Amino acid sequence: DGDVDFLKEGLRVLTQAVMEAEVSSLIGAERYERSEKRSNSRNGHRKREWDTLVGTIDLQIPKLRKGSYFPSMLEPRRKAEKALLSVVQEAYVHGVSTRKVDELVESMGIQGLSKSEVSRICKELDDVVQDFKNRPLEGMYPYLWLDATFPKVREGGRVQSMAFVIAIGVRDTG
Repeated sequence: DGDVDFLKEGLRVLTQAVMEAEVSSLIGAERYERSEKRSNSRNGHRKREWDTLVGTIDLQIPKLRKGSYFPSMLEPRRKAEKALLSVVQEAYVHGVSTRKVDELVESMGIQGLSKSEVSRICKELDDVVQDFKNRPLEGMYPYLWLDATFPKVREGGRVQSMAFVIAIGVRDTG
């Protein structure tokens, strides 16, 4: 239940950030930025529901004053959705990587994103991951499985084994 909500919110945040970056690249200026390179301007957002593997996501698609914009990631629906979903899952398991997000955006054919834009997208996604990790666990968990593994990690300039504990809890509702 919480995992699905986390994936859903992570997918929404990442998709929204990529759309905003794509529009900025398309019109030649960031949001609220005044620039000589600007070829168009934003004109609000329109709502669109996006049916994904993790449920229906409400998106705010940017509108342009002249012409129209449709996110490139929504056209080849399944392939882009699976790529976005895998990045969100990867962020959950390993932490958010700017390289992963950069590779994802390029694989979807979106060029010209600056490193700072990719870092901003990762920061937004990182906030969602942290909210999920720090959420309170309430209610009864009659079944609890604990396991541990000892991967090698770099800490203080040295590589050493460190315990990584995995807990799986099942509520009485299943």
